[in-house]
Amino acid sequence: MTKRYDLIVFDWDGTVMDSTAVIATSIQSAARDLNLPIPSDEAARYVIGMGLAQALRHAVPAAPEEMHGALVERYKHYFLAQDQSIPLFAHAENTIRELQQQGYLLAIATGKSRAGLSRVLKTSGIEDCFIASRTADETHSKPHPAMLQEIMDELGVTPERTLMIGDTTHDLQMAINAGVDAIGVTHGAHPSAQLQALKPLALMDDFAQLREWLRVHA
Repeated sequence: MTKRYDLIVFDWDGTVMDSTAVIATSIQSAARDLNLPIPSDEAARYVIGMGLAQALRHAVPAAPEEMHGALVERYKHYFLAQDQSIPLFAHAENTIRELQQQGYLLAIATGKSRAGLSRVLKTSGIEDCFIASRTADETHSKPHPAMLQEIMDELGVTPERTLMIGDTTHDLQMAINAGVDAIGVTHGAHPSAQLQALKPLALMDDFAQLREWLRVHA
């Protein structure tokens, strides 16, 4: 069967790794420690996928500029205490390894830092599956298209041969901005209705569904 895509790019948090709740509670705990207004669950989940500094500015807008450094450090304190125990979503590893074996180029575009992505890739067991990645401390944060554009340039793949998979509107809007097709997954940070409003090719509830869709359509 002729492939529709050569390159498949995954978001990480909330897409491949089940880290949404840990990120949201870490943001809330950091704000609480500094006696700042604690963002709601919805507000804390909304910023997942952005670079950390940008995410905290959005989630805790009352924080004065001079407190942003402390807010970042308190967030890291809570998140790093848990990140090595956060699991991948069910069937994520099998799906990703199957795609690799079928000859797709696989990459990651994430709001994590390079150090953070390197750490979780090593513990995930699937580091060898990905041949390229971009992080928020290396280029523009989502939804700017730079992450996708840089990955495509590095691998020599055109937008029409690239598919983005993510759990947030930031991921889907980045794909739109880069002229790339996108799939939304509903097991992460943003609700289905928000994802559907950006008209992805499809919405998938889990990796089992995603695997079947890719087998037929990718």
